[in-house]
Amino acid sequence: MAVIASNALAVHQALMFRQWSDDVTLFLNGRPHPSDTESEQLAARGIAVVEEPLDRVVFEDDRVTGVRLASGAVVARQALVVSPRMTARSKVLASLGVATEEVEMNGVVLGTVARSEPTGATSVPGVWVAGNVADLRAQVISSAAAGLDVAALLNADLIAEDTSVAVAARRRLLAAPQPAGR
Repeated sequence: MAVIASNALAVHQALMFRQWSDDVTLFLNGRPHPSDTESEQLAARGIAVVEEPLDRVVFEDDRVTGVRLASGAVVARQALVVSPRMTARSKVLASLGVATEEVEMNGVVLGTVARSEPTGATSVPGVWVAGNVADLRAQVISSAAAGLDVAALLNADLIAEDTSVAVAARRRLLAAPQPAGR
């Protein structure tokens, strides 16, 4: 497995993938060399570190077969991972004025999310968010669950608003002069 360093969490990522494969190589690709402690951890787990920059990923029949280094050498690999940067940048959110904020872990920006309350409510009245637009860790199942939770909270908000309008209408009706003889 090839772990291509894309941020300061690359060592963590390589150690994590070592849980699933005995053959992990961390390609620094121009990123800073791991600290002495990290280098010791990688060595202890049998994770090779390649400092030479990458030229390209090598494919054969639409599957990864290796990584070509800047020198032309190819390191055979059957799988490749890169840490993505998740970004909540929906034109819909921006057009509604929903602000986004960066999410950090150990000083590394992992991406952005729509700024919201734990209920999913944003600072824009009537706009709610759920799933990975509100939580970078959200996968399909947790996004669906968050959508269900937000929908229930949004519905409770609508019930409260409808009830408030109904109460105000009733008060106006009761306060209105009644025709004589009723």
